[in-house]
Amino acid sequence: MLLVWCRTLHRLPVSLSRVVFSPIASYNVTAPLLYPGDKSSSHVVSRQHRHKPGPDGRRDHERSVKGKVWKNEMPVMQDASLWKGGDQRVSSELRKLCLEDSSAERERPVKQRSLLDSRAESYEVVFGIAPCLLALTQGRRKARKLFVKDGETSQRDSVVKVCEEAFQRGVQVQRVSKNELDRMSSGRVHQGVCLHASPLDFLTEHTDVKSNGKRNPLYLVLERIQDPMNLGAILRSAYFLGVDRVISSLHNSCPLSPVVSKASSGVLEVLGVYGCENLKDMVKLKVKRGWQVVGTVAADADGSVIPVTQCSDFHMTKPTLLLMGGEGEGLSQELLSLCQTLLTIPAGRDLCAGVESLNVSVATGILLHSLLSSNR
Repeated sequence: MLLVWCRTLHRLPVSLSRVVFSPIASYNVTAPLLYPGDKSSSHVVSRQHRHKPGPDGRRDHERSVKGKVWKNEMPVMQDASLWKGGDQRVSSELRKLCLEDSSAERERPVKQRSLLDSRAESYEVVFGIAPCLLALTQGRRKARKLFVKDGETSQRDSVVKVCEEAFQRGVQVQRVSKNELDRMSSGRVHQGVCLHASPLDFLTEHTDVKSNGKRNPLYLVLERIQDPMNLGAILRSAYFLGVDRVISSLHNSCPLSPVVSKASSGVLEVLGVYGCENLKDMVKLKVKRGWQVVGTVAADADGSVIPVTQCSDFHMTKPTLLLMGGEGEGLSQELLSLCQTLLTIPAGRDLCAGVESLNVSVATGILLHSLLSSNR
């Protein structure tokens, strides 16, 4: 219990002092316990009584209240400059344990700052087994340092594989505590590994993918996808199902962050995402080159001047752009006006009010599977 108490005390800043008062006396735990350099470090507890000391130098009622205070009150560390002495001592074994634990706790924040401060502006923290492994193997990022959770986690096969890849590429591997990994990943699920690496950005070269004779190319065009979890899930589906290219609007869209990489299970490290300043001009250019443009609409959409077709009934006959709008608002009117066909996903039951639509990442996966299946 005393060891836990010492750990708790050390987490308080030394510059702050508090005194816990009992009805009779106040007990102050002093900083010399935590700082061995102080000449008076062997003195741990000083006590002040509101009554005058007796002839023998001890405070009145000392014996009667000593046990109650130590059982019922939690002394709190006080500034070393306020400590003037005392007559209580702690055993050398306990003091050694307190000093060892306190020094480790005191050094940890400094060490944590040193882990990421160097060139931090040009690097970010990739977290998770798959994102870290693919970031190392694909070479699209410049990896600087791999942080691995100390303990049994570092012995798992998946973690060992990440460490081996880092070692083969000359990337430094450092073991750290779970708390340090939690801070690096902002509390997200890191699976015991974090990689300090350069960030990814949108690709800008827009050379068209040529048809291989077996099927027509399919581009996925994303407008204003703002949730990184949705973007990561979309990229994972697009890569798995065989989309030839993913193009995203640069404005009002989420960046290619480590959160996107984790949500995509590392696909972001493999599949390049192209950025476009003006999706409308890009779509018009593709139409001139013979591409067909397909948008999406709710199943109960009425009054549309553009043909509406169920996704299962549509067949790709030429290179195709599939346009997907952002959460909530869907496609903008300027992109809807460029669509030649609108696809719907029919519901399998009568729906309650308020749940008439699918999540954008789920809808994208269903439409991509339908289009690519028909194309093959």
